[in-house]
Order: sequence, then structure tokens, then C-alpha cells
Amino acid sequence: MIRTVNTEDIVKNIKEMCIEANHYLSKDMDKALKDATVSEKSELGKKILNQLQENLKIADEEMIPICQDTGMAVIFLEVGQDVHFEGMAIEDAVNEGVRQGYTEGYLRKSVVGDPIIRENTKDNTPAVIHYSIVPGDKVIITMAPKGFGSENMSRVFMLKPADGIEGVKNAILTAVKDAGPNACPPMVVGVGIGGTFEKCAILAKKALTRPVGEHSAIPYVKELEEEMLEKINRLGIGPGGLGGTTTALAVNVNTYATHIAGLPVAVNICCHVNRHVVREV
Repeated sequence: MIRTVNTEDIVKNIKEMCIEANHYLSKDMDKALKDATVSEKSELGKKILNQLQENLKIADEEMIPICQDTGMAVIFLEVGQDVHFEGMAIEDAVNEGVRQGYTEGYLRKSVVGDPIIRENTKDNTPAVIHYSIVPGDKVIITMAPKGFGSENMSRVFMLKPADGIEGVKNAILTAVKDAGPNACPPMVVGVGIGGTFEKCAILAKKALTRPVGEHSAIPYVKELEEEMLEKINRLGIGPGGLGGTTTALAVNVNTYATHIAGLPVAVNICCHVNRHVVREV
């Protein structure tokens, strides 16, 4: 049974999600920060975490963004194969939603139309859109504004198969150590393993949208997530990069099939807000 979705509904939802993601922390991230404030062993670290909580409270009460970098809009669209779109092209609808959300929501416009000429598009478009066709007749939208303080700290490693799981662990730790305070810790670390050069990066980006505290269903991957979180938090980078026991709130790992000759690994780091909103249309 084919279900028709008017792309005006996509515009409306994307617009609202842009504003919501930038004004409110998701429930999983809010809980993770509160738990970290209790468990942090450094007094300075506790102070920084309390300041972050105060920042979130002010943003909520005054309806202002939780960070001045309101990010580049990253959109994951999971489109049911029984959906028929009616109206404007879906890509145009997504970008129109971003344009309206960032303009009417008074969010900072951070996108330049060309990477070298660097003229601001003045409405934060175009978005970065990832499509996937899935069973069913629903459209699931994940909106994740990505600030570039943390984005710039991300890495792709093209490892050899012989590097194995230890090579993957070293790559993750290397990326986090190199990021240090620049990724606005406590951070969430998204990791993609497998696929190709570009696939592992998308896996890592999508991993950031998984709720904090929700582990992979694959046993060895769950163990890897737990081990890496423990090792990262022993690095001593701490909240705000000023030392402490909470450098990361979560390590989320996604895997995919790959070639016999390769072991691609991407580490996509996000700051302590790790903004993301999910809706079903």
C-alpha cells in the first residue's frame, strides 16, 4: 500500500527540528551530563560540568541556542519504500526546512557556498543529507547540527587487516588524544569500522545519533565501546580540557562489511552537547 507524504510536512518538521536541536539537549545527553557531574572526581572538572548544566538551564529559560556554533545541518532520511512524495523535490524540501529553521529561529548561519571562495549562504543551506531506503511507509528524520570545533578533530584511518582490533583501538585513542581540549569535552566519540573510505565516515557520523548508554547488539563491539570509554576517561583530558575523569560520555561504534585488503576506521568526535532530534513523518 503506497502512502503519500506531502513534502510541506518535511519542510515543517525539519524547520522545527533545527530549532529544537539547537535549543534543547536530548534526554539521553542531559542524563549523561548530570550523571557525569556526580561521578567526576576532579573538583575543577565538577565545576566545569556544573557550568555546562547552568548553560543548558539558561538556554532553556531564555530560548537561546545551547552553543554559539549552531552547526552545519546533517540530515539522515530513512525513507520507507512504500512512500510516495508529493510536492517539491525532497532535497529542496529538506533545504527549505533548514533555511526556515535557521532564519526564523535566529540561529547562526555558518555555511559557505564554496569551500575556497567562502561566501556565506546566509541561511545555513545546503544541508548534508544521507538517504536510505527501508521497508515500510514511514519517513524517519534524524537532524544533527554539527559544530566544527569537534568536527575538525575527526579522523579517517585506512588500516591494514593485519592491524586488527588493536589497530582500531590505537586509532580511536590517537584521534581523541590529538583532539584534546579542542573538541569541547566531555565528548561523544562516534566510530565507524569497515566499508570503504566514505562508508566508515558515515557510519561514525550516524553512531553519534545513537542514544548515549545504548550499546551495540554485537558482543565484541559492545566490549570495544566499554573498553574505549574507560581508556579515554583515563587520559585525564577532562571537562573543558582542564583535567578530570570525564573526557567522554560515550563511545558508539558501528560496523559494516569491508574488502579483504582493508580495514577502514573513522572517528567522528562530537562535543558535550551532541545535538540530535529524531521524528517520524
